[in-house]
Amino acid sequence: MSYDHWINVVLFEPEIPANTGNIGRLCVGLKAKLHLIEPLGFSLDEKEVKRAGLDYWKNLELQVYRSLEDFFEKNPNINFYFASTKATKSYTEVRYEQNDYIFFGKETAGLPEKFHNEFKDKGMTIPMSGLIRSINLSNSCAVVLYEVYRQLSDEVSL
Repeated sequence: MSYDHWINVVLFEPEIPANTGNIGRLCVGLKAKLHLIEPLGFSLDEKEVKRAGLDYWKNLELQVYRSLEDFFEKNPNINFYFASTKATKSYTEVRYEQNDYIFFGKETAGLPEKFHNEFKDKGMTIPMSGLIRSINLSNSCAVVLYEVYRQLSDEVSL
């Protein structure tokens, strides 16, 4: 079974297999395409990825890239946003469109400074109390993707 995706999730150098498995499952549930930028901190064959993704992983629209440069070469002229604890605009302030790409950084270091320097207006954050820096990567993806879906639900059929 496959689906036509309406939104794209990009994970930059993910390190924790269970997070990627959970995000893959979320992508299947929302008909999103998952893009992974290497190096990955695990093998896609690891049991933790499959355990988190359950039997849904086989339905996932997935593409893997050798590097950030490889990603942008294969996806030129895209509209994208990126989640970051350094951004000031809330994820709810962004006006998303179908086929946008939403970037999430690696669990321990986030995204490269290039995003903050060259694409500052594309940054968005999930508000936090100040007692923590961020929430789990798979939780962040869920929060943002469901906001995207909320905004586009009149245009998108699940």
